Amino acid sequence: MAFSWFRSGSFIPVNDIAVDLGTANTLVYVKGEGIVLNEPSVVAMEKATNQIKGIGLEAKRMLGRTPEGITAVRPLKDGVIADVDVTEIMLRYFLQTVTSKRFLKLKPTVVVGVPSGITELERRAVRQSAAAAGAKEVYMVAEPMAAAIGVGLPVETPTGNMVIDIGGGTTEIAVIALSGIVCDTSIRVGGDEIDNAIVTFMRKNYNLMIGEATAEAVKIQIGSAYSTGDEREMDVKGRDLVSGIPKTVRVHSQEIRECIQEPIQAIVEAVRRALEITPPELASDIVDRGIVMTGGGALIRGLDSLIARETNLPIHVDEDPLTCVVRGAGRILDDVIKYKGVLTS
Repeated sequence: MAFSWFRSGSFIPVNDIAVDLGTANTLVYVKGEGIVLNEPSVVAMEKATNQIKGIGLEAKRMLGRTPEGITAVRPLKDGVIADVDVTEIMLRYFLQTVTSKRFLKLKPTVVVGVPSGITELERRAVRQSAAAAGAKEVYMVAEPMAAAIGVGLPVETPTGNMVIDIGGGTTEIAVIALSGIVCDTSIRVGGDEIDNAIVTFMRKNYNLMIGEATAEAVKIQIGSAYSTGDEREMDVKGRDLVSGIPKTVRVHSQEIRECIQEPIQAIVEAVRRALEITPPELASDIVDRGIVMTGGGALIRGLDSLIARETNLPIHVDEDPLTCVVRGAGRILDDVIKYKGVLTS
């Protein structure tokens, strides 16, 4: 694999960008500057003309609030591109936002974090979107690998490192050694599935229809995977399905914990499966080193305690789990020679 980044063993500086193209959020890292953009992966557009009305945070504020002629959509679903055209528009906007003042119209080289279980068709969609958005060259790195590098794990050594990356659309568990993924398990369950479980619970138990943003707020404020002794309550506002009138109900954290058990247990089972297929020598490393949790789902209260109880292994949650993947991709840009083995073109 030939990289334009280094010739004759010397590093040629180019305008390098790392992108974590996530189901819920897109983060962009510029070499030498750090993370310069963190926006929701949402696009608002007119249905009739496909004219863009908002991208990122501006569009997310429109979710569930748009008039009939405008729709706010998430172009990525379950960790992969569901709508290539809209993703291309969104990615072009984000790349232009970070490059307009920095690189004087030079086309950047882009490293994109992708799910480890991505198909070749989905890879092509990522490559096509990044290239159409203005990238000169596009390289990909598996998200669990990028997350491991982002938290500072020695991925290039023979020592086994296990990472659980819980995103908006996917949960990926990987055992990493010698700059490669030795074994991995990927399921299309993540933060979005948990939000959907809360929406269903409110509809069935309270006859209350709530939106995506409200369900996410409930998850963040009172959601938990395991009883931590810190029980909470909150008022949830929505539309009464019987009367059609807006109303408010009081919800307890124990109810939310019970209603999200199905996606939570799916994540726990995926961790178990990954451990079952781990080679014995690497399994002994994991006993000593434990498991690192990254991604937005790692912030769910009590999830680390639940996985620790189910596996009898120490669980470490990164201080800033939301940015692990893009930080890791950024470290790859900072030392391409060291990490060239983890990239695919």
